[in-house]
Amino acid sequence: MTKILLVDDDRSLTQTLELGLSRRGYPANSCGDATEALATLQSNDFDVIVTDLNMTGGSGLELCARIVEAHRDVPVIVLTAFGNYDTAVAAIRAGAYDFISKPVQLDVLAIAIERATQHRALHQEVVRLRSERGARIRDHEFIGQSPALEKLHSLIERVAESTASVLITGESGTGKEVAARALHRQSRRRDKPFVAINCAAMPETLLESELFGHARGAFTDARQARAGLLVEARGGTIFLDEIGDMPLGLQAKLLRVVQERTVRPLGATTEIPIDVRFVSATNLDIESAVEEKRFREDLFFRLNVIRLDLPPLRARPTDILPLAQHFLRRFALAASKDVTAISPAVAERLLSYPWPGNVRELQNCMERGVTLARFNELGIDDLVERVRSHKASEIVVSSGDPSELVRLDEVERRYILHVLAAVAGNKTSAARILGIERKTLYRKLEHFERGGSGETP
Repeated sequence: MTKILLVDDDRSLTQTLELGLSRRGYPANSCGDATEALATLQSNDFDVIVTDLNMTGGSGLELCARIVEAHRDVPVIVLTAFGNYDTAVAAIRAGAYDFISKPVQLDVLAIAIERATQHRALHQEVVRLRSERGARIRDHEFIGQSPALEKLHSLIERVAESTASVLITGESGTGKEVAARALHRQSRRRDKPFVAINCAAMPETLLESELFGHARGAFTDARQARAGLLVEARGGTIFLDEIGDMPLGLQAKLLRVVQERTVRPLGATTEIPIDVRFVSATNLDIESAVEEKRFREDLFFRLNVIRLDLPPLRARPTDILPLAQHFLRRFALAASKDVTAISPAVAERLLSYPWPGNVRELQNCMERGVTLARFNELGIDDLVERVRSHKASEIVVSSGDPSELVRLDEVERRYILHVLAAVAGNKTSAARILGIERKTLYRKLEHFERGGSGETP
């Protein structure tokens, strides 16, 4: 329902307008001057402002200019008994949406309010669409239509509205924060804060203060109280990146926050209730960290309610060229260069390279290529050396010469190490691909380190 604020020092007029507008479905509040109106706008939201041009306590033109400056999306309709061209121009220049002469005809005012309401709704829709477009642009790492990516999109859509904690796993550069932001944008918390912190980027004491906040005097430099990120994220999402690197002491404190949904700042004696969704991410083999007592099992279960495993770029090869083309256009536009295509030779190299740094590495590769490009087509010489000279390796050499053939246990050793390298050392993923238990994989790797082949005792 449209809410109207009337500003006029003629109380009899505002009462008449309030009654007439309410009968037409427009509830209205009124103020006697500009000062009162500005104070009212500090604590209330209105869809349209209707103000007199000449009144005590400040002119309607000044009020109009102040409203446009502070509440840019709220249309202002100016009323005046001095309806002439110069006055109308002054009102429009001050930012007024419309201009109506006194004596006011209620039907005319109601039509102006309806137009102003539609104007505001249209403006808000444009802002929303621009925001969504910006969100899609920020999700460039998820460009592509590979089955692995479609599965990820589907899972994000299914769990976004849930309040359950999410653990995002994947190699470095696969877009874990992008996935976390996509979860937040598609959730009912989208209008609340998304607060991210890298748990591996700062020492334990600083990380604790950043997360939980502190009271004044809690430590030497705590000259004033500060709310932590967990409090700042209330109503929204807290993204704990590199959670696997969080010190054990802090893990115990975080566990209590996740369980109790309250946080106690450093040096404080009271608990602060919080309503946040916990989304965590790690590129570590978190299950192995739990088994090795480097990560608390109880915290792991609390954070790992829903799991998102981000596929590495090499697992979605059909997305490599669309991503490369996207980055090519983006960096060419930023550099004002007419680089529009990728040569077939470059495409071949991009598809054969394993991309251990995933999408981030591809992005850097394309940025360098555009920077060095001299023609409108990206050539081999524009690629970074490791991509340009990469040659696919073979696990087993095929040969008709019996002297070059290897034992079966050596084939196993080479394949296990190849799979482990393909998943960036993640033993849990490697064991799953190999179809063996993690303990069996650990035993084989220990055997390899002692100089043995694939065969284990």
